[in-house]
Amino acid sequence: MIGRLRGEIVYKQPPYLMVDVNGVGYELESPMSTFYHLPAEGEQVTLFTHLAIRDDAHVLYGFFNESERTLFRTLLRISGVGAKMGLAILSGMSAEEFARCVQGDDTAALMRLPGIGKKTAERLVIEMRDRLDRLELSGTVSVESGSKATGAKVTPVSDAVGALVALGYKPVEANRMVRSVESEGLASEEIIRAALKSVASYSS
Repeated sequence: MIGRLRGEIVYKQPPYLMVDVNGVGYELESPMSTFYHLPAEGEQVTLFTHLAIRDDAHVLYGFFNESERTLFRTLLRISGVGAKMGLAILSGMSAEEFARCVQGDDTAALMRLPGIGKKTAERLVIEMRDRLDRLELSGTVSVESGSKATGAKVTPVSDAVGALVALGYKPVEANRMVRSVESEGLASEEIIRAALKSVASYSS
């Protein structure tokens, strides 16, 4: 089991990134809550990881801290919640915000996340309530938007749209979300963060 990686960031294009560890490139998928904290390409990073073994592939997921990984692993045990939905949840809200939704029976906030309908939101609240006490979510760091442009070939705007689609939003919806953001001079991670916040504020 691969539990942690420390190496140099080769590239990062949400929700995918590659980390070079002693000449071996590890491809990972990560939630936006992790991308907000990543340093620039070429710099060192340490990520906590979760390896999912499927019939068709081995997928490695990377997280900025153990709280994120713990919540992700717990979500995977809930019926109807897969890895893609787990990433979407952690991309749309912090672990602490998710805990507040569960404790406050706020299914409406959960339903604003892609792929989560009323039944799934209710299931998350019911099944996660008893598990939250066993999760160490207090160590979750606050999200910061100090990321720099990655120098990718695509523009930050198209990069942001692609990332939102990968997280489960429909292309039309992803484009609308990005267009609602004043994106001039922003890196893709910052555009995505602003787009996700705009959805939350609009729906509240």
